[in-house]
Amino acid sequence: NPTIVIFDMDGTTVHHLNPKLLGLMEWLDDSAYKMASFWNWLFRRNRKGPIVSDAYLREKIPSRTSKSLIVHRAIHKFRRKPVEQLVEPCPGIYSVLSILKRNAVPLALVSNGLGKGYGHDILQKFKLEQYFEQQIFREDVSKSKPHPDGILRVLNLMDNTPEPGDVVWHIGDRHKDIKAAIAADKISDCKIIPYAYGLDAAIEILKNNIGSDHIIMNYADFYTKLRDEFASLESGGAGQHADARKAGEHKSEKEA
Repeated sequence: NPTIVIFDMDGTTVHHLNPKLLGLMEWLDDSAYKMASFWNWLFRRNRKGPIVSDAYLREKIPSRTSKSLIVHRAIHKFRRKPVEQLVEPCPGIYSVLSILKRNAVPLALVSNGLGKGYGHDILQKFKLEQYFEQQIFREDVSKSKPHPDGILRVLNLMDNTPEPGDVVWHIGDRHKDIKAAIAADKISDCKIIPYAYGLDAAIEILKNNIGSDHIIMNYADFYTKLRDEFASLESGGAGQHADARKAGEHKSEKEA
């Protein structure tokens, strides 16, 4: 069971009423990532891994980062529409967020989209900000997904920083969300598990042999799964698991 759950925003928490706009934004993100990777390779400046020091994860990203977001900002300025005419909450998302919050599972949001003038407006308009303890948007990181920086940063900013025993679920709808979670898991002390909500992410799950049980077909079914699991724990499932672990430990001691 998760001790923290991280959600992507576009396509995962909310979906676009105009898929073409979302497609354009995703294309820009993918193109920017490929271009950056090319230049890093060309000039041999590609780091072996992301900067994951505590100071980096907590520091404010320099304002110069905004220069690389000029196209994103231009698109959002050009659209000239309130966010409620662009997106709407994914069906069933409130039920999933509510049951996780009721069971004291901290929630966070990591998005490649802009926060100012877009992401924060969406969270406020649809009353979603109350669910997320921390939120990371494009201007809050120097490298967006599929780099793991956003995931690592948001975990470092949580009220209770994850420890080795923690289990983090990362739910996203794109291949870059799955790749980011896998990359973050490799360098994090806690366990980070990707979940796919959408076909693009589901394909990436299968490519990495993670298992079809990590694919969310719809939030209604996912809510039922969470409800049954939490109900099982409340009715003594947790105690049964603990007894099983103790029995296993006693057996090992006896054999030793």
